Amino acid sequence: MTACGTTEDSEGGSSDAACDLKLAFFGPETGPAAGLGKPIIQGAQLAVDQYNEDADCEVELTISDSQGSPDEAPSLATQLAGDESVIGVVGPAFSGESAAAGPIFAEAGLPTISPSATNPALSTNGWDTFHRALGNDATQGPAAAKYIQDVVQAKSTFVIDDASEYGAGLAEIVADTLGDSVAGTDTIQAGQTDFSATVTKVKSDKPDAVFFGGYYAEATILVGQLRDGGFDGVFVVADGVKDPAYLDAGKAAEGTIITCPCIPDTDPAVAEFASAYEDEFGEAAGTYAAEAYDAASIFLAGIGEGIDNREDMLAFVNDYDEPGITKQLTFDETGEPSDVHVYAYTVKDGAIVADSEIK
Repeated sequence: MTACGTTEDSEGGSSDAACDLKLAFFGPETGPAAGLGKPIIQGAQLAVDQYNEDADCEVELTISDSQGSPDEAPSLATQLAGDESVIGVVGPAFSGESAAAGPIFAEAGLPTISPSATNPALSTNGWDTFHRALGNDATQGPAAAKYIQDVVQAKSTFVIDDASEYGAGLAEIVADTLGDSVAGTDTIQAGQTDFSATVTKVKSDKPDAVFFGGYYAEATILVGQLRDGGFDGVFVVADGVKDPAYLDAGKAAEGTIITCPCIPDTDPAVAEFASAYEDEFGEAAGTYAAEAYDAASIFLAGIGEGIDNREDMLAFVNDYDEPGITKQLTFDETGEPSDVHVYAYTVKDGAIVADSEIK
C-alpha cells in the first residue's frame, strides 16, 4: 500500500518506511458506560481488521479509555495529540468528553469523527478537526417530541435530564419542542440511585409520558422506581439508553420507546456488515457499531490513498463524499453529516427492536 511510503537510501534506491500509522478510539472501554463503548470499539476494529487483510502496511487501532468522563478527556487527548503516528480518531464517543477534548485535537490538527456524540453545540466551536457520522440532537430532540405527540399521543409529558452535556441539552430540546404539553421537569445526577423525589414529582403531575435525557445506567434504575411508584405511562428515552444493559430493568423496561440517529442492523444496507460483525465478535452489532465502522473506514480510505500525516488526512475527510453502510458519508463546513435520519426502537418481549424511521 502506498500508505507505507518509501525513503531514498544512500545509493539512490528505496526502502520501506516504518509502518506505524494508527487510528485511535476515544471513549469508554471500562466504567459505567462501557456498554455503549464496546460496540463502537468493535465496529472500528472490524474496519481495521478488514483493511489489514490485504495491506502491506497494517494500521493499528489504539484505545484511549476515557470511561466516558469529561474529566479524563483532556489528558487522554493530550497524549494522542503528542503521538504523530495517530492520524485519525474514531470518537470521542460522548458529548461531554468531546467538548473537553475538542480544543486539544483542533490545536494539534488531529481529525476526529465521532460515531455517537450528539450535542449540537459541538459543531459550533470552530474546530476544523471535528466531524460526526450521525445526526445531532437538534434533529433527534424534535423527532423524539414528534413521536411522543403523534405516535404515543401523549397530552402531557414530564421531562427529566441527568445534568450531562448530552442529557441536559437533549432534554431541553425535547421540552422546547413539546411546549405547553410539558407537565413538569426535573434533573437527576449521573451515579444517583435514589430517584424518590423525582418519582414523587411525576406522580403528582400524572403525565401520559416521561422523557429521560441521559444514559442507561440511571435509566435502568429510574424506570423501575417510576413503575414501582405508580407511573403507568410511556417511558421515552434516547440513544444513550440504547444498550442491552437497559434490559436489566426487566418488566419495567417493557414498552420503552428509544430514539436514535442510528440505522437498525436489520436494514438491508447494513446486512453484510451485521453478519461480518457477528462472525468476528460472536454477538449482534450494538448501538453505533455501524457508525464507528463508517468513521474508521473514512480514515482507512485516506491511508489507502497514501496519506500519512494529519494535515492531508484532515483535507481528505473534509472533502470525503462516498456511500457508507449507514448513509452517504459527507460533511458540511462545520463537520455535521449531510445525510441524517432518526429511528424509533421499542423494548418488546425483553429485547430492543426496531420500530420505524421518524419522519
